[in-house]
Amino acid sequence: MTDSLLEREAEPADTAAIDSLPTEGIDPQRLPLPEATQPLQIMWRYVFVLAAVHVVALLALVPWLFTWSGLVLGIAGHFVFGMLGITIGYHRLLTHRGFTCPKWLEHTLAMLGMCNLQDSPARWVAIHRMHHQHSDHQPDPHSPLASFLWGHVGWVVCRHKDLDRTSHYERYVRDLLRDRFYLKLERKDGWFFVFVGHALLIVLAGAAFGYFTQGEPLRYAASWAVWAVAVRTVFVLHGTWSVNSLSHVFGYRNYETRDHSTNNWLVALISHGEGWHNNHHAQPRSAAHGHRWWEFDMSWWIIRGLEMVGLAKDVVRPKSAKATD
Repeated sequence: MTDSLLEREAEPADTAAIDSLPTEGIDPQRLPLPEATQPLQIMWRYVFVLAAVHVVALLALVPWLFTWSGLVLGIAGHFVFGMLGITIGYHRLLTHRGFTCPKWLEHTLAMLGMCNLQDSPARWVAIHRMHHQHSDHQPDPHSPLASFLWGHVGWVVCRHKDLDRTSHYERYVRDLLRDRFYLKLERKDGWFFVFVGHALLIVLAGAAFGYFTQGEPLRYAASWAVWAVAVRTVFVLHGTWSVNSLSHVFGYRNYETRDHSTNNWLVALISHGEGWHNNHHAQPRSAAHGHRWWEFDMSWWIIRGLEMVGLAKDVVRPKSAKATD
């Protein structure tokens, strides 16, 4: 990609709406797969990597590989990498610009996001902006109205012609790709090596911890690889995918939107507030996804904390304090 591709002004993806798309009369059992995925072509490298991390996660069932330190780090990693990296970093900051922050903090959050095996920041943002533009209509890259399995994980492992190369999806993320930090990550799967590097560091730290505390470097290295890397990564993956699938099928609605988005308390619980998805589709730029008093949104409280210490500015709040009935 050349810099000339980045010279055109990016359109605000959150407000880009296609008026010609139908808003009624959609049979939820017959929504076709996106045309750009036809004919279906499996991306086997994605299948292999995702299958591998799931297989390693299943080793958590082996008693020898359980350690309390591995479990604690796995839970902590769900907050550090999942909430800070994906929910706050990839989603509310980079995709929707729900707040601004210093570049060093933005890049740090993006680095944490890459440690969840969810693709580069630019491609993740492009997919999500496309989802909002066409939500639950045929161009939507991951609507569960095509099929629940497709909305959850099928879209991840099938080629999408509009999303398979940076030059194809750069129109959705020109604002990001003007930053050479994100542009470099698109080259030669740089984001994937961030994931591999962080996993190796955790394993080496586990070996050192096991050696100096228990005299068992191999066991602790393996335990941390299973719990602090694989189990945590799988849990974050399915939490994110559940927003795409469960939160467009099961739940309640505070707002009448042009899609089937719902608020799902279980998804909100495992994804740090992302499950209040109908609220989010009603007001995409809002950094707060919980709009009613019982809709707890931990990510929003973290953003508010950053705002209080001066690290988050221009924080976008809901247009109304209470959702409409």
